Parts: sequence; C-alpha cells; structure tokens
Amino acid sequence: MSEEADIYTPIPTPPENYRSGFVGIIGRPNVGKSTIMNFLVGQKIAITSPVAQTTRNRLRGILTTEEAQIIFVDTPGIHKPHHQLGKVLVKNAQSSINAVDVVLFVVDCATELGGGDRYIAELLTETQTPVILGLNKADQQTEEQFDDRYRELAAERNWTIAKFSALQGDGMKNLQRSIIENLEPGPYYYPPDLVTDQPERFIMGELIREQILLLTREEVPHSVAIEIEKVVEEPKLTRVFAAINVERPSQKAILLGKGGGMIKSIGTAAREQIQKLIEGQVYLELFVKVLPKWRQSRVRLAEFGYRVEDE
Repeated sequence: MSEEADIYTPIPTPPENYRSGFVGIIGRPNVGKSTIMNFLVGQKIAITSPVAQTTRNRLRGILTTEEAQIIFVDTPGIHKPHHQLGKVLVKNAQSSINAVDVVLFVVDCATELGGGDRYIAELLTETQTPVILGLNKADQQTEEQFDDRYRELAAERNWTIAKFSALQGDGMKNLQRSIIENLEPGPYYYPPDLVTDQPERFIMGELIREQILLLTREEVPHSVAIEIEKVVEEPKLTRVFAAINVERPSQKAILLGKGGGMIKSIGTAAREQIQKLIEGQVYLELFVKVLPKWRQSRVRLAEFGYRVEDE
C-alpha cells in the first residue's frame, strides 16, 4: 500500500454500463459500521472494538468488482457530543449524508428501535440520496418482533431494507447487490487494486489505537491520539516510532502498566497487525505523552487530523 504507488497508478477505463459511487455508512455508535466495511472490502482497514465511538475519521474503503466500484465512507457514530472532538466527529458524520451517492443507515436489529435511531432517521428525511436501512447483527437477534418497527420505519420513507450479519457474513452478498443497484453508471474513481485512500501511516496509527481500546477498555477509552513520528524502511525491516498522546498522568500510568507490561502488550499486538499491513518484519517503538485537554483544543485536534471536513 505504498503512498507513492497509489499516487501514480494509472486508472483504466471501466467496461460499458459500469457503476460506481460513494456510500456513506452511518448509524449510532457500535452498530458494526467498520465491521461491514472491512467485510465487503475484504481487508481490515478500519479498526473495530467493543468500545463505542471507535471510528474518528471518515475512512474510505474501496471495493472494486467486475460490475461496480463502491467507495465506502465509514463515519463516526452519531451521538450527543460532550467535547470539541465529539462535535467535530458528529458534524463530519452528518455532512457525509449529502456528500455521497447512497446512504447505508445501519441499525442493531438485535435491539429495539430507539430514540437514537429515530434521530438519525429524521436527519435522513431531508436528503434526496437513496437510503438502505441495514439491519445488522441478525445472528444475535432473539426478538423477531423488533423487525416490524424497523420495517415500518423504512416503509414510511420508501427506503430499501437489507438484513445481515457482518460478523458472520450472512446476507452480505444481498447487501452488496442492493448497494450496486442503487448506484448510477460511473467511472473508476480509484485504481481497481486499491482498498483504501488513506496512507499507511494513518492505518498504522489506527491499528495501535485499536489495541489500546481492546486492552484498556473503559480505563482509557477516547483520550488517546496516535502520532506516527517516524518510519524508517530498511531492506528487511520497517522501524516505526509512535507517540501515544493522553490527557492525564493517570492515563499514562495505565498505558505503561506495572513494570511496563501494558505498553509491551499493546506494542506486541499492534506490531502483529502492522506486519499484515506492510507484509514484512516490523520494529515498533511506543512512548506516551501527556497533553492536557487535547480533545478540547481546536489546534491540537487539527494537528492530529481531526478537522471538520466541510470547512
């Protein structure tokens, strides 16, 4: 996934009647948006975690088939923001609604239709963009009557509906078919062999952040920002130096762990994931910085790449 190769790879002419377009994946936090994109693209490019609000950037995943190129825009979960970072994330998620060709509105069909889903549905009533209501987590559903409320919601708005399990793969082919049917004829927007438009450094940082979320869970959930400070490529080894930024000394202590045990575990797990990304041996060095209230600072947010995308 070389950044230079991505820039200069020529884009071919697609076959006749080829379809393409951008698909915005929106929904409440933790309904499986990133899992859906990873499954359809066929490669892990977005991090997943049991912790809500894992996704921060509008990450693009690219699926190219013989009949269509689908560019998925995975957005942060729409929720009530509690700090400047949250406001930026929600504004970006909302702005994607009118900036795509199809909206995939994902809900957790194993739970009852709630106020958060209705709020997003109201946001979507003003858009002319085709909407697919995706009923995810069908493998976890025990109360079939939940479907009736979701189907009523879709029928009232003339939305297409698709039921599936992104974790198990059931129904995902039908979802892909439904998306393609809602796309207009169009060109290749990206080279057919590309799976994301994000540079390697961004993905590396996200893979490190994923392991922090998985290993620390609620202790240091969203006060973390990753900076890839340096990448040194050698013939048989890639050296990656990354800073983990937190807001409080107590969070730094948690990340370091007793005798440095936690930071070692995070580094080992993240290195294994990064090696899959770049297909080679990786040396990963992590260190922790304390930046008080960085999530409240527009300057810090901009430094870490969190900008309102329509500004």
